[in-house]
Amino acid sequence: MSKLKVAIIGCGGIANQKHFPALQNNTELAEITAFCDLIEERAAKAAKEYGAPGAGVYTDYKKLLKETDADVVHICTPNVSHSEIAIASFEAKKHVYCEKPMSHSTAEAEKMIEAWKKSGMQFTVGYQNRFRPDVQNLHASCEKGELGDIYYGKAHAVRRRGVPTWGVFMDKEQQGGGPLIDIGTHALDITLWCMNNYEIESVTGSVFYKLGNLQQATEGNLFGPWDPDTFEVEDSAMGYIKLKNGAAIHLEASWAINMKESREASATLCGTAAGAEIHSGMSYSKNELIYNRGRNGQLMEETLSSVGGVAYFGGGGGEEGTIDCRQWLNAVKNNTQPLVKPEEALTVTKVLEAIYQSAKENREIKF
Repeated sequence: MSKLKVAIIGCGGIANQKHFPALQNNTELAEITAFCDLIEERAAKAAKEYGAPGAGVYTDYKKLLKETDADVVHICTPNVSHSEIAIASFEAKKHVYCEKPMSHSTAEAEKMIEAWKKSGMQFTVGYQNRFRPDVQNLHASCEKGELGDIYYGKAHAVRRRGVPTWGVFMDKEQQGGGPLIDIGTHALDITLWCMNNYEIESVTGSVFYKLGNLQQATEGNLFGPWDPDTFEVEDSAMGYIKLKNGAAIHLEASWAINMKESREASATLCGTAAGAEIHSGMSYSKNELIYNRGRNGQLMEETLSSVGGVAYFGGGGGEEGTIDCRQWLNAVKNNTQPLVKPEEALTVTKVLEAIYQSAKENREIKF
């Protein structure tokens, strides 16, 4: 089979930080033949830097889908547009890689699932953190039962001050939410995937709008001061998730909080035989995976000798971004199952929406 032809819809931050470099690192499998962005200059710049000869430049994704012969579409647009673009892509018989989260709402995500199943095409969602060595190691341990019965987990997505000051991150209408839907989604995906438990019983959540509109809180932000007047989303959100087998997960997500430890795209798992913790984020110079258990009458801690790198944030494609892209392209070429299953991503969206709903209605949300 010849190289897959890829169309990129949305040529902003995540496309430049992750998708373009990752595809460039997999040129033996694919080439980018079409670029679409509402800002034509941005699409044209990307086409010049990353495109195949004669790559098309568009400002209307519908025109792109109609005119190009791309095999694969990568959706790198704001959350609220994921559903309509994915559905149109499936109807045009394109394979779809959609950036996380699948959608800003369960209803829209379910429409995406329905369109995917009707299309017969491949579909995955951008949870590339699964491909980090520390996450892969923990998942393998869980699959082997080395932690025993995992009855409690924590999904960590906390930045002490790491509010993104570009794009539409603080625009509730475009994104559907703040740190919960932006970075909480990665932490929850890692935790559910390692536990291999997607049977949710209920969700209770709290959502906070405490620091976003305070001028003094902008001091020390990693990306420079944000504008308090345009901060429309929550700055922190917490959720308590009960699973049908009695297990529970605590999810914490924040862009700005007065908490010393910044731990992001991380998980803590507690089992009957052992526990494990992933440490990743602004507080750590490199990712850590620590197993803890009792042995020979004493408490023991075990770590990997080297896990390499820090949590994927941007620039250079990231090793996990490159590996994610490679397995996705091979899944399309070979008609095999991508690692991130759409049904799993749908569950993540359902839980995130339930946290928002629980906080708004001040009640437990039953599944």
